[in-house]
Parts: sequence; C-alpha cells; structure tokens
Amino acid sequence: MATFEHLPDGAHQAGGGVSGRVHQVRAFKPHVLDHLKKVYSAYGKGSWTPEQTAVFLKTVQHDTPSELALELADDKDWAQDTFFKYMTSSVTSVVAPPEEQDLSWPLSAYFISSSHNTYLTGNQLSSDSSADAYKNVLLRGGRCIEVDVWDGDEPDSDSDTSISSSDEEGTTSKSKKRLSSVKDKLPSSLASKLEKTSLGKKLDKHISTTPTTTATTATSPTSPKSTTRTTSPKSTTKTTKPSTTTTTPPISPTTKKDKKKRIKIPNSSSKTGSNPDSSGTTPLTKTSSTSSTGPADPTLHRVTSLKEPRVYHGYTLTKEVSFREVCVAIRDYAFAVTDSPLIVSLEVHCSPEQQLTMVAIINETWAGLLLPEPKEDATSLPAPGDLRGKILVKVKYAPPPSASSTALSSGGDTPPENVDPNSAAKAKKASKIIHALSKLGIYTRGVSFKSLTQPEATMPTHIFSLSEGGVSEVHAKSARELFEHNRCYLMRAYPSGLRIRSSNLDPAVFWRKGIQVVALNWQNWDEGMMLNEGMFAGTEGYVLKPEGYRPSKPLPEPEAGTAPQAQAVMHYTMDLTITVLAGQDLPLPLGDTKPTGFRPYLKVEIHVEEPGERHGTTDAVPDDGKEKEGEYKAKTKSLKGIDPDWKGQELVFKGIPGVVPELSFVRFLVRDDEIGKDSLAAWACVRLDRLREGYRFVHLMDGRGWRRRGWCL
Repeated sequence: MATFEHLPDGAHQAGGGVSGRVHQVRAFKPHVLDHLKKVYSAYGKGSWTPEQTAVFLKTVQHDTPSELALELADDKDWAQDTFFKYMTSSVTSVVAPPEEQDLSWPLSAYFISSSHNTYLTGNQLSSDSSADAYKNVLLRGGRCIEVDVWDGDEPDSDSDTSISSSDEEGTTSKSKKRLSSVKDKLPSSLASKLEKTSLGKKLDKHISTTPTTTATTATSPTSPKSTTRTTSPKSTTKTTKPSTTTTTPPISPTTKKDKKKRIKIPNSSSKTGSNPDSSGTTPLTKTSSTSSTGPADPTLHRVTSLKEPRVYHGYTLTKEVSFREVCVAIRDYAFAVTDSPLIVSLEVHCSPEQQLTMVAIINETWAGLLLPEPKEDATSLPAPGDLRGKILVKVKYAPPPSASSTALSSGGDTPPENVDPNSAAKAKKASKIIHALSKLGIYTRGVSFKSLTQPEATMPTHIFSLSEGGVSEVHAKSARELFEHNRCYLMRAYPSGLRIRSSNLDPAVFWRKGIQVVALNWQNWDEGMMLNEGMFAGTEGYVLKPEGYRPSKPLPEPEAGTAPQAQAVMHYTMDLTITVLAGQDLPLPLGDTKPTGFRPYLKVEIHVEEPGERHGTTDAVPDDGKEKEGEYKAKTKSLKGIDPDWKGQELVFKGIPGVVPELSFVRFLVRDDEIGKDSLAAWACVRLDRLREGYRFVHLMDGRGWRRRGWCL
C-alpha cells in the first residue's frame, strides 16, 4: 500500500482507466523470441498461407471482425517476421478495447469513476491538501470528485493567513479538543495500532503539547497591520504587504457587523482604486433589501478585503488550500482527457456568508461549464451524452424558500411578525445550505439518507451518500429495495472514517449492489484502485451497467433465499487456464535498485461475486466491504531477474461459480519473493468481459500505478 505526499500529474498513472489505452511492444528479448518462434512453428511450416493465418487469428486469438479485416486485407502469406510484427501491435494486448460507448441512458444506468476526499495527498489526519490532487485525479480519468469546504480567514496579500496570538491559541485549543474526541471514539483495537505508528505519535504529540505563543502587533491608522508571531519551539514572522490603493477606511469596532457579510463575486475588469486579488476579482459586501412581500435576494457592494472559503479535512491536522485555487484547477483539467460530464461533490461546512462567496467563485471560475438553471424541476435524469463538457454540482438540497423562510436564509436576524417563532427556529436550524448554493445542484441534489421510503427517495434528481458501513446496514434490512432504488436513482458510497491511512473498500462489492458512485482514495495505491482501473480501462469514466441493473424492465420476483442481484443478470460457472510463458523488463519493487536481488513470481487472483452476496445471507457484503485477496488464486514459481522465463507454467481455475463477467476481475501481481514480505513490483487488472483469449501481452504498472514498458506473455 503506497501513499504519496507529492502527487504526479496523473497523465500516465493508472486508477481511472489508463491501461485501456493503446499499448505496443517495441522489441523482444531472446527468451521471448524463442517462445514466439515455437508458436509460429506450431501453426504452420514455412510461411503461413492466408487460410492458416485466418485459422490462427479466429480460433486461437479470437480477434474481432474489424481486426481481422485489417490483418487479412492484403491476402498474402505471413512470414515469421510478419507474425512478429503482428505480436508487437496493440491488438495483442490482454485488455480488449471497450465497445463503442453508449451514453444515451439516464445517469443512474452507469458506474462512474469516483474519488473520495480528492484534495488530500496522503492520509486522512495529517497530509497536505492540494489543488494538484484534482489535476492528478482528472488527468487519470476521474469523473466525480469531492471538495470539503470550510470557512476561511482574512487573507493577507500573500494569500496566507495571519492571526493574532489569541486567535491562534483558540484555534489550537479547538483543534486539540476535536482531535482528542476523534481519537477517543476509535475502537480500542484500532487506537492501540494507531499509537504504534508514526502517524499516531504525531497525533498524540499535537494533542498533548501546549505551545507557548507571544505576539507583538503594531498598527497605525494609515498603514496595514504588521504582526510578528513567535511560537515555541519554532519562530516565524509574518508581515502583510500594503496594497497600493485603498477604497475603504480601516475596519473599526462599529463596522464589525458589516465585516461579517463580506463576500466576493467576479469582476471582469480591474478598475483604478480597486484591490483585486491575483485572479482578477474584487471583493464585495452584502446588504439586504426588502420589498412588500418580504426580504429579497441580497445585493452586493465592493470592498477591499475579505475571507474566502478553504478546503481541508475538518477536525484533523490536514493542511488547507483555498477553494478558489481548487475551482481553478478543476476548470483547467475537468475536460483535459474526456468531455464526459464531471460531478463535483461539495461537502459544505461554511457559514451562509461564505456560502455566498462559494457561489460567486463557482459562477466566475466555471462560467460556461455549468448547467443553466431550469425553469422547473426535472422529471427524469438526463443521459451523460447530453451533458458533455458540463460540470454537475452535487450539493445538499434545500427546497426553494417561501416568503417567510427567505428572511431566515438571506441573513435576517429576526423573522417577520406573521411567522410563528417556533417554526422560524426550526426552519433556521434546518437551512444549513443557502438556496443560492443549493440551486446549483440540478441533477445531483444531495439528500440526507433516512430510509429508502422517505419522500425524497422518489425525487428523480436526488442522490444519497452512505458510508460503506451504512450500505451494509441498509442491505441487511432492505436488499431488494436498495437494488431497485439504484436501478433508477443515484447513490454514492464512500470509505469509512476509520480508514485514517486512506485505505480503500472493495468497490466491486458496492457496484454489485448497483451503486453508481463508489468513491475511492486515489492518493493511495491498493487493491481497490486496481479494481477501479480494471472497471474503467479505456472508457470515459462511465461504464454502462449490465442490463438487469438498469431501469429497463421490472425485476422478476425473487426466489427464496436469493438477493436481487442474483435475479437481475445471468451468472456463469467459469473454467480459466492461464499459461505463463515469460516476462520482460519487469519493474522492481518501490525503493529497489538492484535487479540481481529480484526474485519475481506472478500471482493471479480472480475477484468474483461471493456466494453470500448472491444468496442474501449474512455475508451479503463480504468482510463489510473491506478489500481482500481474490478468493481464487494461483502463482508461478519464483525466478531471478527482470526477464524471467516461466516456460509455459499453467495456472488453472476450475468451476468458479456465480460469475458475472461485467462485474468480475482478474488481477495479475508480480511480487518479489522475500523473507517476511513479498513486495509488490508490478500489476495489471482486467475486467473479465474484457479479458482476451490467445497469446497476449499483460502490460504492467509499477507500485505507484505508473505505466512501464514491462510485460508478461
């Protein structure tokens, strides 16, 4: 399991489908050539006639009609060199090219390549938040990303945060209290394991250490504030740079209330005397105007400074990044590799004032990429093909405010006289998301899950979000209803909050429940991300579900003792034989530099639906959705070096039941045979319906998910 504090750009990194791109073999080493010569000799003496070539391509390789048309176009004999040329082509990859994508079904009919806590570069407690993490995921083909947004602080001219000692102490005290609370809630077994890790020691140190902080502040009516902050054991000095022009006087105690209402909206041109930030925008303040029917939408007036929302993992030690910077990164890379629609899942923890800032930043940064506000609510979900080049905002749904509730959501301090105080209090408590932000969610309206029978469960545009444990609970009580819901409506599953090292769940378990958006920690490299790569290889981040998982026809009545997924699609019993000939240029395990000490073996695992899932027993969500080895596995013997010759060892799998090809996977793992640990050197993952027969090359990724030139035949 590998995590990375400094993420690569993602253009050549797996996780979202890079293995489905064109792969070719450049040259063969002698031991591989020997195997290919034997293959050529086995199917004909001398040159192959067109008839012999056709027999080989059809009955051994099972090439497609379109491939055959190209390969047999010249109707000439195949000499040995012609055969070698064929074997170097992309046609001989073990991964079949995806069928032409049909993006005409409703959104609920697709599995969508999805990221959890996209902003993090490492673990869930102390890693950095970075806009580059969005670039990485989007270049790898992610089509649903997550942004956790919190109130920001007053920025200085360096876009950093300068705070007084009292503010710092208060923030530190709150952070410690929250972290201590989080730690206390961990199960004892997990807490004891955490204490022994470097992450746990860092957490304990932060909770127990009381920093000594002193501050010296000098201000003048005509110059900006300068703050010198000294913190034991480290000392830092921050001085804000004066702006060249100022259009408003310094904030005084009498204007504190106005200061709270500052937000920012786009400014298309920079005017003399304004104080735009680096993105060319100018701050605004908010005031409320009223009419005879009650308070109207707030109006906005320009000011010279304000605080902007930040993105980070709340109640942890993770570093933050500005919401604006994240939005810019999303804009720049949203459609860099595909124009299929991008879902941006907003987890909003901001005050109403900063939510207005979010709206302004979104409208400015994503101008032209957002869907227009509809005149009326949608009665069905659109098709991804109709949303190309568009960003779909997923945000908590807040019903349109009535005249009375408008006063509450627009910042009024007291309700109108004709509103009952008790109902006003309830409305204010329930309205955590302002309508101006909520209405950006058009086809992806987040709704808090209570049950599958709650009124919102039939709203076409809703999407429920459940943790992996939440899915298990719902499935245990209402398996058929859960499956039926996910045929017609959207659902998102995400990893447990206890996965502090950013490990992943087994996504296939949740895909088999019909869940479209299975969010994974892309900054981590493990089985979950390998399966995600196998699912979305060569696609646009959208994979059409098997027919029985779509809203095409009613489900048949369930047989006794079976889960709905057993009735929805055909299940097969599979026999599979993999003959391993040789490897060439195998990557070394991460950190290794000496090929002479490398003892690779190839392990093959089959990931299929387990009996408990299919028959609706207590093991319907195996191991609570935790990732694990495939139930069916076999391996070769260990050899030496990066060019092993396994000489045709057979790995045989017989009578595997309950196979749904579109939801089953074959993992190829190259490991180093070591004492005490078998480090991962390279891997590949193929969805079973994309696994090609015949003599094929398995193109390998290294331990970081990077494409390498190594392969196995």
